[in-house]
Amino acid sequence: MSTEILTGWGRTSPSAADVESVAGVEDVVFSMESKGPRGILPRGLGRSYGDAAQNAGGVVLDMTTLRTPFELDTSRGILRVGSGVSIDAILKRSVPWGWFIPVTPGTRQVTIGGAIAADIHGKNHHIDGSFCSHVTGMILVSPTGIHKLSPQDPLFWATAGGMGLTGVVVEATIQMTPIETSLMIIDTERTPNLDATITALMDSDRSSRYSVAWIDCLSTGPSLGRAVLTRGDHARLDELPVGRRDSPLDFSPTSRLSAPPWAPSGLLNRATIRLFNEAWFRRAPALELGAVHQLGAFFHPLDGVVGWNRLYGSRGFLQYQIVVPFGAEEALRNVMELLSSQRCPSFLGVLKTFGPSDDAPMSFPLPGWTLALDMPIGVDGLGEVLDRADDVVAAAGGRVYLAKDSRLRPELLEHMYPRLPEWRQTREAADPERMLRSDLSRRLAITEEA
Repeated sequence: MSTEILTGWGRTSPSAADVESVAGVEDVVFSMESKGPRGILPRGLGRSYGDAAQNAGGVVLDMTTLRTPFELDTSRGILRVGSGVSIDAILKRSVPWGWFIPVTPGTRQVTIGGAIAADIHGKNHHIDGSFCSHVTGMILVSPTGIHKLSPQDPLFWATAGGMGLTGVVVEATIQMTPIETSLMIIDTERTPNLDATITALMDSDRSSRYSVAWIDCLSTGPSLGRAVLTRGDHARLDELPVGRRDSPLDFSPTSRLSAPPWAPSGLLNRATIRLFNEAWFRRAPALELGAVHQLGAFFHPLDGVVGWNRLYGSRGFLQYQIVVPFGAEEALRNVMELLSSQRCPSFLGVLKTFGPSDDAPMSFPLPGWTLALDMPIGVDGLGEVLDRADDVVAAAGGRVYLAKDSRLRPELLEHMYPRLPEWRQTREAADPERMLRSDLSRRLAITEEA
């Protein structure tokens, strides 16, 4: 049976959530003590694509109003910060001192609490792992008390990637990455097909800290999986042209474009996305070495377009992100062929590699290939196609990223996340009455025994 793709609140959500602003830890404790039958859930900037940060009919805590510290040890790069602070706010203060966030997703508009809840990954996972590998401590408020956690605590790792279901993170300590400039040295090349893309990415991982391939998922036949690969590292001061060495740590990212306040549904369709993909592929240089780029342009290109999601129209879009292990390249190819044959349009498709997993039972990355695709909702048969793709991924020992999911079949959850029983045991000790809930947890029965 295929699953329904959620739009809006979905069928099972009875009403909107009661959103509460919290100023301090005492507000979090009070909200837990007065929670209703639908439970409570922390929320940051709401950049999860699915229902991970929704709790319809229950209470949602707006963590962006939390008053917590921002302390950066500029000599050692140790950051103590509140969970409601965004990566954007951190970088604007840390980069001028020569420190960069150790792991960043494709947008700066993510809070530290959200980064921990999803154990986010970036273009450097093959070198630096996931976000929580760089968190040296956190303070978690759960129904059983206030916990000061270190990586030696099982609850620390249950919270990492735990989608906000173990408690409310209010503060974290993070080891930042040293940089000499706010610029990147980037190599770019085009690859003609999936085999060439896989080979180029593997070569990049051996030589580059950051690597990612934009991939054309509407190409077929011998061009299936053609891509534009970018790889590089933070520019050292001595790598910059003399004229660019003044104020090397300046960092003031801006949005250059703005999507219209409305867009007709169907604006992004197979025809327009095919044209975009062709133009994007042809625009990229066949091979370019040592180009100098701004941090924001490389790491957060969509932050340069305000309201880019509006281009999908009123029905919105779905992001589908999977990982399959190394050695399961045929499964990756099968998923891409399935989506391509069904003409599922995606103009934001990326392929990356993951390195070793961390200790978090519910963390998404495992050593292998991760493919992420944005697709407009409304494509005929999209749910059925993705269900078939899920089966291919599960059979290969892979999984779907819960932070971006809105339609996974519940029976696949434990198969994809085999350490789920271990996570449930740790979570149960922190929240025996299961106060922490979300639409995601109800839809997939995450906190319930099978």
